[in-house]
Amino acid sequence: MFKASAQVPTRSGWKYVQQLGKHWSHKLAVELHEPQAVVRFSSALATMRSDQERITTLIEAEDQETLVRMQRVVQEHLDRFAFREAPLAFPWSMID
Repeated sequence: MFKASAQVPTRSGWKYVQQLGKHWSHKLAVELHEPQAVVRFSSALATMRSDQERITTLIEAEDQETLVRMQRVVQEHLDRFAFREAPLAFPWSMID
């Protein structure tokens, strides 16, 4: 399993996580319970947890290519909902 995480600074984290979770719940399995959303993709899992200062994002994927693609997908979607403060900073770190 390949993993990456990012601490995304924002004071509106739950708002964005909730909007994105509801958006994806129309086509994907989403668990949405404040302050966290877990989204199950076919070959990846995205967990987003918010607090008053950030969204902690964790992506787990079956391979490196999927991980990179899902990082981009999550980032682009969160930026859409955070359009007033986009682009958000996503300092991705690989996790062993």
